[in-house]
Amino acid sequence: MAGEIDGFTYGAVTPTAAFLMAALGSSLGLRCVARALHHPSGFRPGWLTLGAAAIGCGIWGSHFVAMMGFTISGAHLTYDEDRAALGLGVTIAVLGVGLFVAGYAGRGPVGLGTAALITGAGVTVVHFVGMTAVHTTGRLQPDPSMVALCVVVAVAGTTAALWAAVRLRTRWSPLVAGPLLAATATGTHYTAMYALSYRQASAAGDTHSHPSVPTLLPLLTAPVFVLLLTAFVLSLDPFVHGGETGRAEPPPLPEQETGTSPALRGSGA
Repeated sequence: MAGEIDGFTYGAVTPTAAFLMAALGSSLGLRCVARALHHPSGFRPGWLTLGAAAIGCGIWGSHFVAMMGFTISGAHLTYDEDRAALGLGVTIAVLGVGLFVAGYAGRGPVGLGTAALITGAGVTVVHFVGMTAVHTTGRLQPDPSMVALCVVVAVAGTTAALWAAVRLRTRWSPLVAGPLLAATATGTHYTAMYALSYRQASAAGDTHSHPSVPTLLPLLTAPVFVLLLTAFVLSLDPFVHGGETGRAEPPPLPEQETGTSPALRGSGA
């Protein structure tokens, strides 16, 4: 997975950067899910949609950040930008279905399990749809058994992350669940990449070719904007900063304090 541009080796940098982007999107998105579930006020479908967009953009962006460090000896790599953008839309849609299930039926084991299966499928879709946008001079073939392992990793990780976001009513739970979901996404990506085999279609020189950074960076513009927008919306919402319930308990009425009416207390009774 190591690559080099003008002598700069980024094989260790891209996995870290990919994880951080996935962690940011996952933490923001799961915060939106927790906001939708734990507070009755507000438009729940809107929060769940924003959460799906944030998680999808974070994980999808993580995939392409990781691909900056991917090289193939003797192959030239290019990207189909339209297909990459389509992959982002498909990813958000699948994640959205999973989060809506979690938002409306995810408190019980059946609902949470169903949501985890769908969301895990969305995490897997990010990688395999994204890889269809890669054009090479040969052919990339995944190992079916490793694809199955990717699905298991994705579902297991998303189950734990959704459980933390849905069942734990604390302000810190999305901050714990977010990195867990990010580790799931990056683990799924690199497991799938490890399973790839490459077959050269024609003779080529013994060179390493990688997707150029200027080509990939424009693909990340929209996801980064969505993540910044999500962070801004969350920063304006008072319920996000209100702790376990997000609402202060109303002060007790005078009758509740003494069992007498204000008029009687005022008369010295």
